Parts: sequence; C-alpha cells; structure tokens
Amino acid sequence: MSNLKYGKKERAAGPQHYDIIVVGAGLVGAAFALRMARHYANKPGHHKKQKAGNVALLEAHSISLPTSASATTFDPQVVALTEASRQWLDTLNVWQACADRACPYGHMSVRDGQGTGCIEFDAADVQRANLGHIVEKSRLRASLLSGIAEQSNIDLYCPAPVESLRRDGETITVNLSDGEQLSSSLVVAADGANSPIREQMGFHLRTWGYKHTAITATIKTEKPHGFTARQWFTPSGPLAFLPLCSSVKESPDEARYVSIVWSQTPEEAERLVALDKEAFCRELTMTSEGVLGVIESVSERLQFPLTQRHGVDYVQSGVALIGDAAHTIHPLAGQGVNLGFSDARVLAEELARAFEQDIDPGNLQTLKRYQRRRKLDNLAMMAAMESFKRLFEREELPVRLLRNIGMSGLNRLVPLKNSLIRQAMGLA
Repeated sequence: MSNLKYGKKERAAGPQHYDIIVVGAGLVGAAFALRMARHYANKPGHHKKQKAGNVALLEAHSISLPTSASATTFDPQVVALTEASRQWLDTLNVWQACADRACPYGHMSVRDGQGTGCIEFDAADVQRANLGHIVEKSRLRASLLSGIAEQSNIDLYCPAPVESLRRDGETITVNLSDGEQLSSSLVVAADGANSPIREQMGFHLRTWGYKHTAITATIKTEKPHGFTARQWFTPSGPLAFLPLCSSVKESPDEARYVSIVWSQTPEEAERLVALDKEAFCRELTMTSEGVLGVIESVSERLQFPLTQRHGVDYVQSGVALIGDAAHTIHPLAGQGVNLGFSDARVLAEELARAFEQDIDPGNLQTLKRYQRRRKLDNLAMMAAMESFKRLFEREELPVRLLRNIGMSGLNRLVPLKNSLIRQAMGLA
C-alpha cells in the first residue's frame, strides 16, 4: 500500500492499529486528519489502549495534484471559503500555501432576476478586509496534502477502496480491497455524498431532490469583476458569479475571470450545455444582465444533479460522519464545504477533550456531543437554503412585489444586514 510520503511500507502481521481511521481524503477528510495528527503530535501521551499509530487516511481513488498555475486556466471546481474556515485552515498551517491563488472578495451583490430587489454586502461595513475567498478546489487539496506529507504520524493509503468493516466489541476492523486490514476504535467517514461507509454501517438518510442540475465553468468577462461575488435568483434557478484571480497581486483592472455555478432544471441544463460556446455566452450575458459586459469565453462546462441529504444520525459507537457524508446542501450560498469544515473542527474539539480525560475516541457519548453541536446548525442552514430556493421560484406578481420590497428594505436595515454578514462569515 502506497504512502504519500514514504512509498511502499512494510506492515506488521495482523491489522495495523490506529487511534483514528479517516475514510476520504477530500478537503474535509484531509483537514480533519491533519488536525488530529497535529493534536497527537503535540500530546504524545497515548491512552492506554494505543497500540501503533495515530491517524490513517484512506482514499479510494488515485490523487492527481495540480502541477503548475496558469494565469488563464482555472480549476472548474471552486469553493467559497468563509472567514471562519480560512482562519481554521490557517491554524493548520496550510492556508499560506494556497493563498496566492485564492481570490478575496470584499463585496457581494444579490439580485432578484425578476425585479429590482437587490441586497449589497460590503466587508468594510463590519470592519473586515474581505467577506471571504474563492479558492480552486485542487489548490486547496494540494495544500492540505502537503501539510499531511510533513506530518510523520499520518499514513495515507491511496488508492485504497474499503471492502468492508467489521465491529469486534470496541474495535472496528477495516478491510481494504487488496486484503490489508486496519483497526481502530474510531472510523470517521468523510467519503462524500454517496458514502460507502455510511451505507455499510447502516446509517439512515433523509433525501430529497431539488430537481435542479448545477452547471459549473470558468468564464472570461468584458469588464473586471471588481473582486465582487454576484448572485441572481431567477424562477428557473440561481446563477452565481464567483471572482477568480491568478495572483493576489493581480490588478483590479485585469481580473476578468469568473467561476460560475448556474442551477437549472435538468432539461434546461442539458440544453445549455449542448449549446456551442458562443451561444452559451450570449445566454449567460443576458441572464447576468450584462453587469460585467459581454461574456467573452467559457471553459469546458460540467454539470451535476443537486440532491439534499441529511443523516438521521451522524454517529454510532465507533463511527462518525462529517461533511457530505453527513449532509449535502444546495450550492446557492456556497456553504457546503464550510459546514464540512465546521463538522471537522467540532469533532476534533470533542475528541481532544476526550483525550485529556483518557476516554476512548470511539466513545458514543463523546461522538453524540459532536452531533448535538453540529446537527442543529446544519439543519438551520439547509432549511434557509430551501426557503430561499422556493421563494425565488414563485412567479406570481404579488409574491414578486413583496420579494423585491423585502430585499430593498433589508438593504436599508444596516444593523440587521451587518449581523447577516457576520453570520455568513462564520464569525457571529
């Protein structure tokens, strides 16, 4: 089994034991694994059941990392990081490695595509330099994996599909597809929306489709984006413009690349993706009201269906779900990865508390404290996003009028609006 740092490693006979096994080396899983490895490195006194290692990080697929940064080529998948998420990544010492390609935005504009309603948010109103950062997913993942490579007490198994799990009292044995076995008192599933671990361990899930498909791409605009995030709500679905920059030193007059997330009905998404690039750019220019002038070019367009999922429980004895394995949400507010990072941070805090009391990591009461702290916040965000989606799908004239009056009124209520800004930044 390959290890990112050391290549082929000789393993002892029988299951290799770890304090924690993390399944899924995406953004949330990698960040959580790194946080826990740093904790164990700083607290070398192991609990009495410790046998061998600290953290095993399992990734089912081969990892492809970006080789070079281009001023005109961007990863089609980006994440919108809140200030709270950025600060947490900074504590992991991984932010600086990807900061140069992270595009800060200090302003956000939210518009009703069917009227004149508009809300403007500005970082200066809450005495902050930025509202958040748009980061290419591949760059952030590379930064996290570099941090993991420097950590001697993480073993990264990759590619390492999990074949099955077996519970033996307080120990869970993980059987890998190549026959190797690992064991731990805690398995953390960060293996995505279609989590095999969640399925194998019998977690129940509430699922409902949004009847939307998201189109993602990178575009070049006639006018500079001004380091502003923009969103339009239309009856057919929201459109987001997320600013990109090839360097934090890029001039405001030169920054003309934008990542889009355009949610549409599946039929309309198929039609839009089937258009040639020129026709797609024309439709996008119209939907965005020409606010950045003509859309000059578009990259390859990706599409994926949108489904909301939420675990009835996030935990059972010896197993915890984090990130998309526990919940998925509509991308209209860009909160998915931020909720996942909050899961990882809170679970790490609860495990650190258990460590100080010599409590086993897989202890159910410890894991339930994590669930209590995160479940309500996640449900509240999911409910808010569902309400926004339904509100802006309504086309009746009275609803549209009230919607526009409400948006314009909120825009004038500065204290309330600033409170919303702090909440959106994760700093409330």
